Amino acid sequence: MSTLKTTNIQNASSATTNIALDTSGNVTVGNNVTVGGGITASSGTVVMSSPFTMRNKIINGAMVIDQRNAGASVTPTNGQYLVDRWRFQASQTSKFTCQQNQGSVTPPSGFKNYLGFTSSSAYSVVAGDYFGVNQFVEGYNTADLDWGTSNAKSVTLSFYVRSSLTGTFGGAIRTGDGSNYSYPFTYAISSANTWTYCTVSISGPTAGTWGSTTSAGLDVWFSLGTGSTFSGTANTWAAANYVNATGSVNVVGTNGATFYITGVQLERGTVATPFEYRNYQQELAMCQRYYCKTFDQGTAPANNTVTAGALRGTARLINAASAIEPAVSWRFPVSMRAAPSITLYSAATSGSTAGQWTNDGNGTYGANARASFIGTDGVSIDNTGVILGANQPWIIHAAASIEL
Repeated sequence: MSTLKTTNIQNASSATTNIALDTSGNVTVGNNVTVGGGITASSGTVVMSSPFTMRNKIINGAMVIDQRNAGASVTPTNGQYLVDRWRFQASQTSKFTCQQNQGSVTPPSGFKNYLGFTSSSAYSVVAGDYFGVNQFVEGYNTADLDWGTSNAKSVTLSFYVRSSLTGTFGGAIRTGDGSNYSYPFTYAISSANTWTYCTVSISGPTAGTWGSTTSAGLDVWFSLGTGSTFSGTANTWAAANYVNATGSVNVVGTNGATFYITGVQLERGTVATPFEYRNYQQELAMCQRYYCKTFDQGTAPANNTVTAGALRGTARLINAASAIEPAVSWRFPVSMRAAPSITLYSAATSGSTAGQWTNDGNGTYGANARASFIGTDGVSIDNTGVILGANQPWIIHAAASIEL
C-alpha cells in the first residue's frame, strides 16, 4: 500500500485549490461535495453553516395552505391575503385575479400547488404605482441573520416561476416596515409558459433596522408591476423603500398576462439547497400562528354556509328570571403571534344575521354576539344585551387573525 503525501489538490482547469489538507488532518473542500454512499462520523461533531431542517424562513412556500379562500378565485384588493402568509399589494384596484392553482397547469416536479395571477387589463404604471405579492417574515425567525450588524449573514432566495411573458423580472427584500432599507433583485424568464427555477444570493446588510421578535423581521416581495418611485438599482442595498428593480417586466401592463410561483425558499447561506418540504400538519400549524378558523380547512369562512366545526354555546344565567345567553371558549390550535382580531360568522346554512348566534334547535338567530378576553391562546365568545331562548343550543363560527 502506498501513501500519497500532498497539501493541496487542484483540478487542472481550476484557478484555486479544490481540496486542502493541514498537518492536523483537517480537510477543507472549496465547493460542493457529491457523495454516492453514506457518510459516517466516527467522532467529533458535524457542524452545518445552514441547518438540515427548518432552513426555510418562508412559511407556505409551496402554496399548499389556503385557509381563507379554499382554492376559490378572487379579485384581490390591497392588503388582502391569498394563500396563507402571502399578501397582495396594489396601488390600483381590480387589476388582477388570483387563485391557488389558477389555470390548472402542471406544477414543477415535486409540487402540487402554486399561486397564480392573471392581469385583467393592460395598465400603464405611473411613478407611484406598485403591484406585487409579498410575505412578511416574523423577527423571531430572522434574528439569527444578525442583519443591521457587522455580523450580518448572507441569504439565498430560490423559487419556481412561470409566466406568459419573458424578460427580466424583479422583486426585493426589505425591512419589515418597508421604510428604510431594501435590496431590489432581478431574475430572468427566457421561455414563456415554462417553469423556471431561479436563485438569488443576497449579502447580509450591516445597516437598517430589522425586527427580531414578534414584529416583521423582513419582507420578501415579488413585483407584478412597479413605478419609478418604488424601483431601485438591482443587486445593491439602498436606504430606501424599494420593492422592485428598475426596468423589470410589468405583468400588469399586458392584458391576460399570467404569473405563477411556487417553491419559495429563503435560507441562510450563499447556496440554494433543495426545497424544504414540511409535513402538512406542521405547515398548517405555522400558518395558524397568524390566522386560524373554526371552519374545516376546505371551507372558506363566510356567513350562512355550514354548521360543521361551529362553536356551540352553553347556557349562562344572567337574571333572576332564568333567561340565558350563550357563551363559549375557543382555544386556538396554536399560540398566536399576539392577541388577534376576531371575526364572527353565523353558522346557519341560510337566513341568519351575519356574525350572530344561530339557534341549533329551531333556526332562529340572535344579536349582539361579541368576542372578549382575547389572548394569544384563546377567546371567549358570548352575547350581550339581548336575551335569547333559555336552555337551547346556539352555534357560531369564528376566525382569528394577527398577520404581520
